[in-house]
Amino acid sequence: MKPLLPPVFVNGVEIPAERIANEAQNHPAPKNKPGLAWQAAARALVLREVMLQEARARGLSPDPAEIAPGQFETGDEALIRQLCESAITPGAVTDAGLHDHYLAHPERFRAPSLYEAAHILFPREMDMAGPRARAQAVLVELRANPRRFAELARAHSACSSKENGGVLGQLSAGDTVPEFETALEALAEGQISDPVETRFGLHLIRLDARARGDVLPFEVVLPRLRDARAKAAWAQAAARFASDLLMKATIDGIRLRAA
Repeated sequence: MKPLLPPVFVNGVEIPAERIANEAQNHPAPKNKPGLAWQAAARALVLREVMLQEARARGLSPDPAEIAPGQFETGDEALIRQLCESAITPGAVTDAGLHDHYLAHPERFRAPSLYEAAHILFPREMDMAGPRARAQAVLVELRANPRRFAELARAHSACSSKENGGVLGQLSAGDTVPEFETALEALAEGQISDPVETRFGLHLIRLDARARGDVLPFEVVLPRLRDARAKAAWAQAAARFASDLLMKATIDGIRLRAA
């Protein structure tokens, strides 16, 4: 019978089961599948060991950097960083390539949309059955007569906007919680939503108007594009480098996912 926690070796160097168990605390897994956390921890430590061995093989000596006032990297952290800096070469990012991407996906580069909306809020309770029943009952009345929205908001809403018939005024990206914003984006002008749940409770939302943001000029989004593409290029190069190291290593005690 195989042991529950078999030893793991990287080019003959053992990674103790106790160390893997400690690392597993940093890798969430379903309660009924703790083995998944152990496997993720073992893979992370295998990659770390492979990189440390490569750094030493290249003759690198740790030169810890200060990562916060008075706080420095460990020797192993410094070696891994130095290896990455010296060995990982991301692909070139050109403005011409970024411009092609911009032209191919203009909708991704719009300014935030503006909305005019109203809502009726049913506040969160320990048992949400009550708020859901009240919201559904009010929604039935609104479906029958949408013009009663202001009246029903004043009668039922837990938001101070009820004094104004539930009207929230002009809204932009970030003015509301994500669930509310997603519902606004999905509504047609004049439409009233089904109950939308947020951390505040349940909302019946009416979209009164939407102004789509214009596509931003390429020169405006270029710095953001450069930064995002540079990070993506580095991540891709790092993944290739790590995969190459793992393929060359002799690893026993765990099966690594295919690169």
